[in-house]
Amino acid sequence: MSLINKIISRFNISTTQQKVVKNLVWAVVGKIVTLLGSLLVGIFVARYLGPEQYGLMNYVFSYIAVFQVFASFGLDSIEIREEAHRNEEKNKLIGTAFLLKILFAIITILLVVVSVWIFEADTFTRWMIIMYSLSMIMNSFGVIRNYFTSIVWNEYIVKTEITRTIVGAGIKVALLLIQADLFWFILSTLFDTILLASGYIVSYKSKIDNIRNWTFDKATALYLIKQSFPLLLSGAAVVIYQKIDQVMLGNMIDKTAVGYYSVAGKFAEICLFIPTILAQTITPVLVKAYHNDLKDYQKKSASFMNITIWGTIIICIVICLISRPLIEYTFGTEYAAAITLLQIMIFKTIGYASAQITGALIVIEKKQKYVVIRNIIGCVVCIGLNLLLIPRYGVTGVAIASVITAICTGYFSHLFIPTYRSYFYTQTYSFILGWKDLIVGIFNRFK
Repeated sequence: MSLINKIISRFNISTTQQKVVKNLVWAVVGKIVTLLGSLLVGIFVARYLGPEQYGLMNYVFSYIAVFQVFASFGLDSIEIREEAHRNEEKNKLIGTAFLLKILFAIITILLVVVSVWIFEADTFTRWMIIMYSLSMIMNSFGVIRNYFTSIVWNEYIVKTEITRTIVGAGIKVALLLIQADLFWFILSTLFDTILLASGYIVSYKSKIDNIRNWTFDKATALYLIKQSFPLLLSGAAVVIYQKIDQVMLGNMIDKTAVGYYSVAGKFAEICLFIPTILAQTITPVLVKAYHNDLKDYQKKSASFMNITIWGTIIICIVICLISRPLIEYTFGTEYAAAITLLQIMIFKTIGYASAQITGALIVIEKKQKYVVIRNIIGCVVCIGLNLLLIPRYGVTGVAIASVITAICTGYFSHLFIPTYRSYFYTQTYSFILGWKDLIVGIFNRFK
């Protein structure tokens, strides 16, 4: 990283900007290692298990993902916003958010148990879902990650995540070598969440403070719940339209179709990390700008939108063009049915990028009251299109539905919500002329 520091210091940017760039580099490095590690191991696991069992495994993960949003209760963005603005109250904010998440995770696990007992006929699938639901307890320690994000200091969190990726990958490789059953691969993924939570605790204790100093405050809890409730409803709608397609696919067709769809989704996830990382890294900077200088905030948020949207568009085009060799030389010809799916569904990441950008701005500007409307639109569009297209086009219909849903949610929905209509106009400008502003900005920087 000393080399990166030297490179960054050559640019004519402020100390704050240097900190943001360094933080962004760490975040990108960590995400790339995590995604590539997950992809590489995923390739071997998918080849070993075959489309049907690989599809079943991803069905289990998607089922829990639908419920995970209730365990997190939409607290993440609010926690980051409050800690960036009130860092001196970190112990109260982190401790309160943590205990709330533990409580919501326990309630959500009970809901999972009831739902699978009613709707899931296969005994093995039922018990795998219940076992993996325990990951929601471990995910509560994500409050530590949120705090490091709020102070723009990703270095130690990234090191934790890289360590988790390496250890987790080693365990899965060992399972491949001993030719373990599907059960052990799902259990190992659950163990990944335990590793990650442990790493977060170590990082916080060594660099920030002891977690024993966390405190719970009733007034803060009520405030966080009130602020996050619209995001909970919004998050529930988001997760439903992002993950329900795999659950519907598994029930309306079969688990093999889920396997093909999951393979295409692996590469789509790689593209998604760009807007996610940018949103998490830039949010604390935008929070300060919003409270100190609105004109500077508007300028930075517009640049943020241009970079995110056009960076995502370029990557989507590249992945679409190389989709055939990408699938055949990684997962193998056994998953050739995923090629067309990837060529279609990769473009949903443009819609997700738009949603990530505006989602960050909505939280900063405290307009989350209406965000649920946006995501309910996406939820209705997703379920409606899947019910319409799956019987007619099968798994290809799911891919088409995912693209339309993402664009409707992240872009067109803003036109119909008066409070968010300005975002629609800004996004339209970014789609049409954002590339031009980026080129001009780069030219002026090196002029």
